[in-house]
Amino acid sequence: MSFKHKVNVFRRLLTHNLTSKLGSGHANKPFNPNTPVKRVLISRPNHRLGNLLLITPLVQELEILFPGCTVDLFIKGGLGPIVFKNYSTIGKILALPKKHFKQFGKYMGSWFGLKKHRYDLVINVATNSSSGRISTGIAGSTYKIFGEVGTEVTSKYPDYQHMAKYPVYNLRHFTGQDTARPVPPLNLMLSDAELAAGKTALAALVNNSKPTICIFTFATGNKCYPPEWWEPVYQRLLTQYPDYNVVEVLPAENVSQIGFRAPSYYSKDVREIGALMANTAVFVGADSGIMHLAAASLVPTVGLFSVTDPSRFEPYGGKNIGVNTNETDTDGLIKIINNILQ
Repeated sequence: MSFKHKVNVFRRLLTHNLTSKLGSGHANKPFNPNTPVKRVLISRPNHRLGNLLLITPLVQELEILFPGCTVDLFIKGGLGPIVFKNYSTIGKILALPKKHFKQFGKYMGSWFGLKKHRYDLVINVATNSSSGRISTGIAGSTYKIFGEVGTEVTSKYPDYQHMAKYPVYNLRHFTGQDTARPVPPLNLMLSDAELAAGKTALAALVNNSKPTICIFTFATGNKCYPPEWWEPVYQRLLTQYPDYNVVEVLPAENVSQIGFRAPSYYSKDVREIGALMANTAVFVGADSGIMHLAAASLVPTVGLFSVTDPSRFEPYGGKNIGVNTNETDTDGLIKIINNILQ
């Protein structure tokens, strides 16, 4: 473990201990349903694509509960304006730099930006995020949700553990607007023009009119399945679905677990990737930002899980499904894909 890594581990432990009780009283302040909610701040100071996409259901829920409201974001990195490009509700995006030691001025500027506006409601998305709790405490607001999930929520919603769902359930409970309505899906809000461009890109890649199965063979760390796992799956897809194309979306690292044998698509633009995937019949890939991007592009998504918890991160809604590959073999995976394609 490097010295820098040790420092970051210590910093996270220290800030977590210092902020673990922050806001425990304020979070229970009763909500007055007659209070107009016109400006909301969502705090999710994280730069990862998946974590940003996982807050799109909360933004949609705010649009439903408080029509005409403006939603500001306190996040990290530069993906915010890209992910939320077509959300008219989004106002200001306060983004911490990914490397705050090297961009300390910008880092502090984003924190000071929290005090420039008065909010009606501030929502911390990730309960265990020290930065999220601190930012929620700093921001001026009539109401604050620090992120704790109470027994009223856990007993009512068996799927409350999901990272996209529990902020929505918390919001509904806090505002007294509990409902059986499904949680909104992840949604990149692709425009018609973007979808048309994705269709053109896919057509140029496959050069035929057959429907397409999209795979993503990469993931970070131990979430990544080895070539020994992907090779037989890829071959089975080819033999099982001769009337379909099989294309591979490549990661930023430009690597392939099947040796680039499938027609492959590479782009650093997440909206371009999403638009191409939206024109396919099904997506199959491990738990990753691209898996969440596929779900947010509204293509039926099969998420593969071997080390992370599907109940917290699986694609949901429609024909989306999370598959525990420790319990499901290739035959089982093919049956799941068959059910989607039927």
